Amino acid sequence: MMRSQRDMIAVRITSDLRTAIIGSPDYFASHAAPVRPEDLQDHACINYRWRGSGALDRWPFMREGEALDMQVEGPLTLNDTDLILAAALDGVGLACLLEDRVAVDVQAGRLVRVLEKYTLTIPGFVLYYAGRRQTPPAPRALIDFLRIEKPGDAGS
Repeated sequence: MMRSQRDMIAVRITSDLRTAIIGSPDYFASHAAPVRPEDLQDHACINYRWRGSGALDRWPFMREGEALDMQVEGPLTLNDTDLILAAALDGVGLACLLEDRVAVDVQAGRLVRVLEKYTLTIPGFVLYYAGRRQTPPAPRALIDFLRIEKPGDAGS
């Protein structure tokens, strides 16, 4: 648990998140795997468009301690990660999704992970709430349910 602003308390509700660049074995049967992020310019990448702003998501990478965000090109732009995953499984192109979202398909061999050494770790989600002495029961139950305890955390 950490403090934010003067009377706000922040509680981590997820661990850190990692991205994964993935494609199907069928896709890689006709395309060489990218070795570095710049190689993505030679690949069909499945883009994500943010619903609120309409902006295309940039794929995040880390190289030698420096963050690198890349705009990729491809045949398909979607605003639903389930559809992006389905398109990647169907061999449409490469996708950038959260590691946890694709882990089962990677383990089963339905997807192949590439550029793993450039994977970026993103801070997990945090719930912020007013730091009152007595938190009402309903919000307290939600906070307790969502909290992810880390070794060494003292709790609230």
